[in-house]
Amino acid sequence: EVQLVESGGGLVQPGGSLRLSCAASGFTFSSYAMSWVRQAPGKGLEWVSAINSGGGSTSYADSVKGRFTISRDNAKNTLYLQMNSLKPEDTAVYYCRRAVGGYWGQGTQVTVSS
Repeated sequence: EVQLVESGGGLVQPGGSLRLSCAASGFTFSSYAMSWVRQAPGKGLEWVSAINSGGGSTSYADSVKGRFTISRDNAKNTLYLQMNSLKPEDTAVYYCRRAVGGYWGQGTQVTVSS
């Protein structure tokens, strides 16, 4: 059974940092590209970032480019999202996703507020 479990969310002040993790199980993690997607209150889903299976290729939404860094540790079956210089508009539930097969985690809440 494919499982994706996010962690690391919380309340942070503007300008602060958080690192999200997504622990994967039930499949060969190193064989799949992964991504992060977020949903702000009252808004639709927004793609945030993606990384290829080996970790050598990454992409970002313009809204987070230069502030967020996606990475993965295939030995630990874990996907990461380092978020720096957080803004109130980054407030959202963050999901990790394996696009192939349409698998999603349960999400982790990130709230940026003073």
